[in-house]
Amino acid sequence: MFTKTGFSDWDLKDAIQEGLQTAGFEFATEVQKDTIPLALSGEDVIGQARTGSGKTVAFAIPVLQDCEPTGKLQAVIIAPTRELALQVSKEVDLVQGKQGLKVVTVYGGTDLEKQAKTLGKGVDIIVGTPGRIMDMNKRGHVNLSIAKWLVLDEADRMLDMGFFPDINWIIGEMKSRSRTLLFSATFPQEILDASMEFMNEPEFVIADTETLDIPDIKQCSVRTSRGNKLWVCGRILSLMNEEDQSIIFTNTKRMVDLLVQRLKKHGFEADGLHGDHSQNQRERILESFRNAKLKIIIATDVAARGIDVDTVTRVINYDVPDDVDSYIHRIGRTGRIGRDGEAWTLVSRDDVPQLNKIAATHSLVIEDVEPPQLPEHVERDPVRKIQDFSESADVFGMVQIQITGNPLGRNGIEDWLLNELKADALVIGAISVGPETTEVEVHISKVELALKALNAKPVGGEKVEATVL
Repeated sequence: MFTKTGFSDWDLKDAIQEGLQTAGFEFATEVQKDTIPLALSGEDVIGQARTGSGKTVAFAIPVLQDCEPTGKLQAVIIAPTRELALQVSKEVDLVQGKQGLKVVTVYGGTDLEKQAKTLGKGVDIIVGTPGRIMDMNKRGHVNLSIAKWLVLDEADRMLDMGFFPDINWIIGEMKSRSRTLLFSATFPQEILDASMEFMNEPEFVIADTETLDIPDIKQCSVRTSRGNKLWVCGRILSLMNEEDQSIIFTNTKRMVDLLVQRLKKHGFEADGLHGDHSQNQRERILESFRNAKLKIIIATDVAARGIDVDTVTRVINYDVPDDVDSYIHRIGRTGRIGRDGEAWTLVSRDDVPQLNKIAATHSLVIEDVEPPQLPEHVERDPVRKIQDFSESADVFGMVQIQITGNPLGRNGIEDWLLNELKADALVIGAISVGPETTEVEVHISKVELALKALNAKPVGGEKVEATVL
């Protein structure tokens, strides 16, 4: 992660050098080495960087090098959440050393007037969430039109949380803006399009090639149909004791909401995190999870970046992640500080290629296991297992049923099934008659009924056994 480039190699203010030394920062990380010289030379920069890569210092140093303690706004740093804004503000203040710049943090969900009073005493750098920065400007507590610097931190997360209209409004108010830095872990097309509109021929820096740290935890995958993922999830959650906490990952905001609804219906206290939640909602949920009052959180990858809780014992991938590296980020939420942890991935037939790709890319050992048994104190499944034949169906929705013992032959078994199913001939596909078994294709909509009839009633005066292949 760290390079051989020292901060002392750059011509920085003495106060900044002292601040870096006090913070224990001696050598630059990859993202710092690549972005700081560009920003110091006057370039707009777009940097790809994960959380924990040192990106805060990467944008703090150029801003601090250019700002003077005048008490007038010179830089605006926008972060998606209160916790990140506070973290950034603290680090900027630490790196500036004894430079004397007034760094003020503003965010929603708390006393606006108290923050406004602090701004009234002068501000050189404002760090905050988009909505509160807008409010402060509209109320006259801050003058965005005089600020030179704009920094957007975790831009993809702000896009996911629906903040880009607010950011565009802020950009429109910054009439004196001449320098812009943007950092993001991923680059959706919307971010690339927007950056081309408000940035001046930015330099792209991809400093995200560090080896991912793979946690030393148990990794399991459970093959199941899509319809029975909830059943398997319920089994895994039933293993939790009073001290355990779990994070369940999905790929979409809609699935977060659906899963919260369904788990609550089955008796699990769970809450969700995604970009459509307000800042207040997010803060309430995170605080409850940190205090261990809430045991289960369901989240999308982007929304989960703010979850930093060491006591998470179990991660469940309800959806296999679309991005290979996201799997590592997900499972890294558990097994922290030497604690035990488990990562469970629920895998339907369509998920298999992606999980194989993830395992191969990172040389992972992901054990294929059966759904866990219920613990002794749990008498019945929290979620009932359903008959789901989607895993066995072909692209036309036909499922193969194997019949052991068929005295009727090919035409006879077809007529018998059509009579029992009260359906037309289209629900029966190919029929293959062997010496001991017969295989019949039945449409997925009639499979359960066909199995019940075959296993309950005599066929041609004889008892047969039917199973799905």
